[in-house]
Amino acid sequence: MLGPVTLSLAAGECLCITGPSGSGKTLLLRALADLDPHDGEVLLQDMPARAIAPPQWRRQVGLLPPESSWWLRTARAHFHTVPPFTPALLGLEEDILDRPVNRLSSGERQRLALLRLLANRPHVLLLDEPTANLDADNTQRVEQLIADYRRQRHAAVIWVSHDPAQVKRVATRHARLIDGLLKEE
Repeated sequence: MLGPVTLSLAAGECLCITGPSGSGKTLLLRALADLDPHDGEVLLQDMPARAIAPPQWRRQVGLLPPESSWWLRTARAHFHTVPPFTPALLGLEEDILDRPVNRLSSGERQRLALLRLLANRPHVLLLDEPTANLDADNTQRVEQLIADYRRQRHAAVIWVSHDPAQVKRVATRHARLIDGLLKEE
C-alpha cells in the first residue's frame, strides 16, 4: 500500500527516491505519470492531471521505466520529433537509430529510451533506475545528459535509484520510501 504521499517539486530540482525493493517507488512514478489509478491529486504548474488529456500529460510528465517497450523495427521509427541531444552524447553511434531494435543490447535500448523520452521535451522526468543496466562510463554519460536537460529546460526530476553514490551525485533532495510513506532526508 502506498501513501498518502505529499510531494512538491520545483522546476530544476532533482529528487532522488530510495527504498527497499517492493516499497512502492515504481507505483509512485506510475501514479504521477497517470498510468495507474490512484486516489490522489497530481498537479503540474497548478493544473490538475485530470484537466489535461492523458497523452498530453504523459508528454509533459515523462516516465522512463526500467525496461522500455519497442514495438517498431528501428529506434528511429519510435521518434516523432528530433531528440534535443544526439546519440553520441550517450556513447552511441549515430547510425544506431536505424539498426533493428531487437539487435541492440539492453544498455543501448535503455539509453535510446531516454533520448525518446527527452524528444517529447517533458517538464518533469520520472526516472525509474535509468542507469541500472549501464557500465560506469555510460552511467556518467546518462547522469550528465539528464543534468544538462534539467538545467537547460528547468525540468523537475524524480529519480529512483538504489545507488547511494549516485544519489549524492545527482540529487538536490533525497527521500526514502518505506512502508508506503515518503520521508525526506
